[in-house]
Amino acid sequence: MDQQSMFAQIADYLVTSFDVPRDLITPDADLVDQLNLDSIDAIDLMVRIQEITGRKVSPDEFKSVRTINDVLTLAQRMHAQG
Repeated sequence: MDQQSMFAQIADYLVTSFDVPRDLITPDADLVDQLNLDSIDAIDLMVRIQEITGRKVSPDEFKSVRTINDVLTLAQRMHAQG
């Protein structure tokens, strides 16, 4: 799966699940400061990455995720391992 299609899936998920305005979803957007996600939302996002990649994401791997770009990097790494 390429980065653009993964970005589209994650963006769609953020819009439908968390009511994040699509125009705020950019690669550099901060999940907490700009998109207003909280820790429960982050767990839901982690589960979504697991669904997309078919791989389990450990909490340690997700700790450093701060931006959409971080989410994409993690998801692509997990997908490549799969």
